[in-house]
Amino acid sequence: MAVEDVVVRGVVPDRPIRAFACTTTGVVNALQQVHRSWPVATAALGRTVSVGAMMAMQLKANERLTLQVDGDGPLGRIVVDADAAGHVRGYVQNPHVHLPLNALGKLDVGGAVGRGMLYVMRDMGLRDVYRGSVELQTGEIGDDFTYYFAVSEQTPSAVGAGVLVDTDHSVLAAGGFIVQLMPGHTEEDVAALEARLAGLASVTDQMMAGATAEDLMRRVLPEVRVLERRPLEYRCTCERERIRLVLKSLGRAELESMIREQGGAEVVCHFCNTRYAFTKEELAALMPEEERG
Repeated sequence: MAVEDVVVRGVVPDRPIRAFACTTTGVVNALQQVHRSWPVATAALGRTVSVGAMMAMQLKANERLTLQVDGDGPLGRIVVDADAAGHVRGYVQNPHVHLPLNALGKLDVGGAVGRGMLYVMRDMGLRDVYRGSVELQTGEIGDDFTYYFAVSEQTPSAVGAGVLVDTDHSVLAAGGFIVQLMPGHTEEDVAALEARLAGLASVTDQMMAGATAEDLMRRVLPEVRVLERRPLEYRCTCERERIRLVLKSLGRAELESMIREQGGAEVVCHFCNTRYAFTKEELAALMPEEERG
């Protein structure tokens, strides 16, 4: 039976430790089909999607989270957008990248991402946007977010994320976990967590053996208490009216240039590849009446 796409949140009773875990196989499969991505791109995007889904668990209603991985590798930019309701979307700039397997016989996500920067943006409404950034450490995504939490949010964390891709490019398993030590933790807490992580099977190995999101969390923290469980869904928020407003904001000169040079405009959403076409008459109608020729 297929594991459903969910994200869960939990704590360890009487200890300053919190955890998140998710299963995202369906969501990552949907993204692979939308972008027709090749395996290493699917793995990189899927890992980032899993982390984004877990980080969004901390958002309040109407807040949004954007993760941006800007590496100098062949994949280019990775962008993931998630909200508090469990909706996630994402894209990779160059989805058709192939590299030889790495020294461990795995997809070379680190080589495909390269070196660069990791950005986290939380849109909390009312023009209040939190921005954090760190240098990429390995490009393997999990390591990079572990470093982000430690440096940018001063929260010691362990991040695991995995994607297993089949020979036909479909996704067999995708998911992840985040464990965080909050203020007041002890060296014993650190040692215990390191010991559990040392003997842990990979996220995808666990999922292929039937592990749920709750299982992923309990394998790291057997005593964890699950507080919340939320379904996840791939959903793009683009729509024609939003694109129209963006075009309108470009101003008269830019709109006239589109009409003159292209006879209209076509806008493609990076997240879902939907194409929106606007005729020259529609572009002209976006100008204020006193500015129309």
